[in-house]
Amino acid sequence: MKLTLRVNGADHEVDVPRRATLLAVLRDDLGLVATRFGCGSGQCGACYVLADGAAVASCLMTVDQAVDHDIVTVEGLSQDGKLSPVQDAFARESAMQCGYCTSGMLISATALLGHTPSPSEDEIREALAPNLCRCGVYGRAIRAVQRAAGAT
Repeated sequence: MKLTLRVNGADHEVDVPRRATLLAVLRDDLGLVATRFGCGSGQCGACYVLADGAAVASCLMTVDQAVDHDIVTVEGLSQDGKLSPVQDAFARESAMQCGYCTSGMLISATALLGHTPSPSEDEIREALAPNLCRCGVYGRAIRAVQRAAGAT
């Protein structure tokens, strides 16, 4: 079925089953591969995207559920070739190791700062809690969000 998705500020017409996951459509049909497949059950945060500014698991959201929402992936965080404050802060704090969880953490941090511009450390920890990182960069990620909050 043909559906129109608004992703990273642009409309994209896709011809996919209505119950296809947003994650599959982003990666396979739109070529936006920064959003990762992790657990497939919404438990790890690797597949997070912004839907109207909120972090959501794209492995659980179907494409028909995404139709009326403004979807932003990691590729949409930067503007005019310039990293977003969150992306810049993660790079400056070396808040990544293998990088698999990084896109989800960037999305979670962006969502947090979108509604809480000066979060406490506890609020940052709570926002990043759904993002599992096997490399253990949590301390650096918290510092990165604190840095980004200071830059916005």
